Amino acid sequence: MADSRPYDLIIFGATGFTGQFVVDEVARVEEEEETLSWAVAGRTMEKLQKVLAQSSKRTGKNLEEKPILIADSSSYNSLVEMCKQTRVVLNCVGPYRFHGEQVVKACIEGGASHVDISGEPQYLEKMQMHYSGKAKESGSYIVGACGFDSIPADLGILFTRNKFKGDLNAVEGFLDLTQGPEGLAGNFATFESAVYGFAHSGELTSMRKILFPTPLPRSAHRPPETVSWHHKPTIFHCPEVDRWCLPFPGSDRSVVQRTQRYYFDTKQQRPTQFIPYICRPSRWSAYAMAFFAVIFAIMAKFSLTRALLLKFPSFFTAGTFKKGGPSLAQIKGAAFSWTFLATGYSDKLEDPEAQHEEKPDQKMVIKISGPEPGYLTTPICMVQAAVVLLKEKGRLPKDGGVYTPASAFGDTSIIERLDKHNVKFQVVED
Repeated sequence: MADSRPYDLIIFGATGFTGQFVVDEVARVEEEEETLSWAVAGRTMEKLQKVLAQSSKRTGKNLEEKPILIADSSSYNSLVEMCKQTRVVLNCVGPYRFHGEQVVKACIEGGASHVDISGEPQYLEKMQMHYSGKAKESGSYIVGACGFDSIPADLGILFTRNKFKGDLNAVEGFLDLTQGPEGLAGNFATFESAVYGFAHSGELTSMRKILFPTPLPRSAHRPPETVSWHHKPTIFHCPEVDRWCLPFPGSDRSVVQRTQRYYFDTKQQRPTQFIPYICRPSRWSAYAMAFFAVIFAIMAKFSLTRALLLKFPSFFTAGTFKKGGPSLAQIKGAAFSWTFLATGYSDKLEDPEAQHEEKPDQKMVIKISGPEPGYLTTPICMVQAAVVLLKEKGRLPKDGGVYTPASAFGDTSIIERLDKHNVKFQVVED
């Protein structure tokens, strides 16, 4: 990509709820980098000016003279013109099911790379299916899921593999969300993406048959009986984290699976099983979450009930998701942690398809932690992903294409960069 482009980064959708926090994070990171030119883009000049003014107050930096570009996801030509002016687009406009594909296509045509913060498996896998070859031809790197979905989980598996002495077999991840005095909350766009994701989950089966016609090698040993859903009820108490747990339906597992496929196909690395759970402090709160998940999934499948979910998000989620998003106090009071219980074998087999006959005899505990996931950790992850695309091209995969975070950034300094920005990866027990 030509260095003569006026901007290193353009934040597209800067006026959105998450976009405004991405603006804050880019403003902070600008001071750390020797050179970093950036602009904001969206549909309305007045709203973009307001975002820059508000970000100036939050960050204490003068941003009101930053360049503004007008671009609209419904106007493809405006998107192409935007992409021709930058090296990397930070796409904050969701749901990506409706607004993402045209931005990806415009980035490829305009010769820019693209990062997004999607947690929508259908969108992410569709981009890989339709645009990976075109992105490779143009030299564009299209890296999805660069927010809390799914950098901590995807890079966490990579971190675990690099630290594990022997063959890593399986990782069970336990996600714990903590809240401040004012509770947890999320923005409507996140809820909307989840509604449509559940509504169209059936699309994934046929898509994956095209993307991955041959299955990955299957380990003879499933995760440990103490915590595995193969041997326990759907809701169970995990003594290792002292929480009640149930399966986590987010996009992390699908993103990790695509990463495992990439490393198996390109580097002949043994695939790692990953099973994510979400933690609750009590049995009854776990059952309440499971009950809500069942009702939510059923309502999302039918157009009438889906419309009710989207019209009254606060009612159906007991105030957790609402239009206008969480307050700053709710954001500042929240945090997350992933606890990874990893198991594997002392010996390493050279053939990635060969299976160990003995049971796993090695264990490791990894912890990934950070501030509030949606509007603090997500901007940190997204911005560091974009900076790595700018600064470490020699460490990226040789060719452009559509990648998961760990397949794109596996040989870069991104984990060290995240660690410096309060998203921590650490070995707790070896």
